Amino acid sequence: YFRPEQLKYAIDKNKHVFCEKPVAVDAPGVRSVLASCEEAKKKSLNVVSGLCYRYHLPKRETYKRIHEGEIGDVRAIYTTYYTGPLWHHGRKDNWTDMEWQVRNWIYFNWLSGDHIAEQHIHSLDKASWALKDETPVACVGAGGRQVRTEPKFGDVFDHFNVMYEYASGPMVFAGCRQMAGCYNDVNDIVIGTTGKADIQRNLVNGKNIWRNKENPNPNMYDQEHAELFAAIRSGNPINNGQYMANSTLMALMGRMSAYTGQRITWEKAMNSNVKLGPEVVELGPAPAVVLPVPGINTLS
Repeated sequence: YFRPEQLKYAIDKNKHVFCEKPVAVDAPGVRSVLASCEEAKKKSLNVVSGLCYRYHLPKRETYKRIHEGEIGDVRAIYTTYYTGPLWHHGRKDNWTDMEWQVRNWIYFNWLSGDHIAEQHIHSLDKASWALKDETPVACVGAGGRQVRTEPKFGDVFDHFNVMYEYASGPMVFAGCRQMAGCYNDVNDIVIGTTGKADIQRNLVNGKNIWRNKENPNPNMYDQEHAELFAAIRSGNPINNGQYMANSTLMALMGRMSAYTGQRITWEKAMNSNVKLGPEVVELGPAPAVVLPVPGINTLS
């Protein structure tokens, strides 16, 4: 929720930026981020994204081989982020409703964008990377709350499944879940006309079988900052703005589809004027918690 405003402020102050994912919770926020990143280009400022897999050197080599045709033309991608539950800070008696929501921000759509954006964005970004950052035409999604049904869990879902359509033909099948006692799986399988790639294992099985062994493998969280610092020193700025905004919107359109039960186009998602959250955040009253009901809920 706060990141579009924070990014704009930083660029206005002529600062280089490391920007965590996701970069917004709604389309107005995404558009603001895109505008700020264009301003950063004009000022030769760095904007490095926290979509950390793009800075994992073995994965860069894996994607290079995909893009060079090692598995033929990409036809489908299966990507999952099935994990257990995350933290919850509870509530203290002296907290206002707003402080309670902000301290437990991952459970409120207006603050986090729901876990399809807050966490599963990594999977969606890897799918986009495989497709050379082509944006989807539309998506159809479903989801709900089977386990996190108590009021303390705000208004977010605990599972999503979304199918994304692309003009060039491929389909992306994406699923995420945050539930205890279930099978966990974080996986990305890219299926081509002559083979497939297992992204998490840095394995390409196509014209040749390749698995990363020889390439260096520094910590990707270190690497993204090392490249940011090197770009600042060299005067050759990095700007990850376009893909970090597109991957965020990809997550948001999946959420929109699951919340509403409707097929959502990229154009409709990008041009949405629905702005989540209050104009001013003060430690008093908080936005009402209203659970989305597919088929009834409006675009959000």
